[in-house]
Amino acid sequence: MGVGREERSAGAAETGAGIASSPFRVDRDRIAASPFFARLAGVTQVVSPNGSGLLLHNRLTHSLQVAQVARAIAEHVGAESSALVEKLGGCDPDVVEAAALAHDLGHPPFGHLGEQVLDRIARDRLGLSDGFEGNAQSFRILTTIDLHGPGRTGLGLTAAVRAAVLKYPWTRLTYPDPHPGTAALPPRGAVGKFSAYDTELDELIAARRPFPVGPWQQTVEASVMDTADDIAYAIHDVEDFHRVGVLQQAGVAAELRGWETHPSSGPGAALERLRRRMAEREAWIYSDDAFAAAVARVRDELVDGLLALPFDGSMAAERAVAEFSARWTARLVGGIRVLADPPVRAAHVVLGEAQWHEVAVLKFVHQQFVLLRADLASHQRGQATVVTGLVGALHDWLGDTHSPALPPRLHDLVELAREQYARLDVPAAEVPHLARGRAVVDYVASLTDAQAGALLDVLTGRSARLWTDAMAL
Repeated sequence: MGVGREERSAGAAETGAGIASSPFRVDRDRIAASPFFARLAGVTQVVSPNGSGLLLHNRLTHSLQVAQVARAIAEHVGAESSALVEKLGGCDPDVVEAAALAHDLGHPPFGHLGEQVLDRIARDRLGLSDGFEGNAQSFRILTTIDLHGPGRTGLGLTAAVRAAVLKYPWTRLTYPDPHPGTAALPPRGAVGKFSAYDTELDELIAARRPFPVGPWQQTVEASVMDTADDIAYAIHDVEDFHRVGVLQQAGVAAELRGWETHPSSGPGAALERLRRRMAEREAWIYSDDAFAAAVARVRDELVDGLLALPFDGSMAAERAVAEFSARWTARLVGGIRVLADPPVRAAHVVLGEAQWHEVAVLKFVHQQFVLLRADLASHQRGQATVVTGLVGALHDWLGDTHSPALPPRLHDLVELAREQYARLDVPAAEVPHLARGRAVVDYVASLTDAQAGALLDVLTGRSARLWTDAMAL
């Protein structure tokens, strides 16, 4: 028996007298109109383009592309496996599009680097046991912080959309019991990833209650969003760094061809390490033959195809990028299948065997030849200093009883967090400290890359301007 529309629509806000509209479409439109969505235009995807003149994806363009792919997947699985999908809880294109638009709302300035720094500071300095996680921050924005819904807090979204955002449907430490992080073979992401803080645990439970999925399992719509995110990441980040000349044919060719001839050392060794990890952890789908075929396909289409000529900005070069993206997107979406009873490392909606291996190889190319570059590491070192300094300055300001008036938004976030922690099972004496820490994290995570740098300049006296965008928050 599938989930009824009324159960999936639970929590939906009123759409207005006389207006007939799908509640899921209302959710999608409300997310798209949120200022938290608009700020993603100024948040790093991989490398911050601020001031550099580089044409790179940011979190906004990435989210739009994930939404496009997610909708295509939803339509594909609806046509191919409609009876099974309905039995598992349904898959509405508006739901997956809304979840895709929302999935990165909580990403802080400077992308995954900012996420790692905020998490470390939140746990080590601010005493927040569940730290910071971008997915949990997204859910917190949708259900607690954003005020563009009809209620006092949150957006008033349907259960289906709230559940579809929960890529990792557990908290960091406490829920569910047993926690997936303690499993001998945990679900993907269970170590370090989670989709709700303790403050939003009730929202997580309520959102997932209507759906016939296990405690560690994504809903069908969440697995569509997650798969679309993987596809967009694998394709579009490779495109970006081909455009700016960072992804060079020679290095990628040496690694892929080296693996095919002598993988134990030299070029090819890093790819062989990936293959061994996949064989060990992903026995549910890994195949030696499929891995070799994926390497060959990526070599043919990326190394001997897209990277064969440097990107020069010409119409021919632009056409080559567009054709590469369209061809790969169609191939990956076309390989999607639905599993009635997925293994613990998988989800209800998964890539086909060939496509799964191909995405792994494409993501390896990006990891090995972009993310591990020394020049990127030095750039990120400076960004980490900005985030660390900003958190410290704001936290010190909150603790200074002689300080001038706080930014109104920071004050509001403290009061909101104080109310939440007062309702949790924590000692009353710890509530003010936890509330200040969570408020600082919320505040910093809501900034763009440029706002973070500008605000640190203001708070440390390095800015000569009295009025800046950094203070209009």
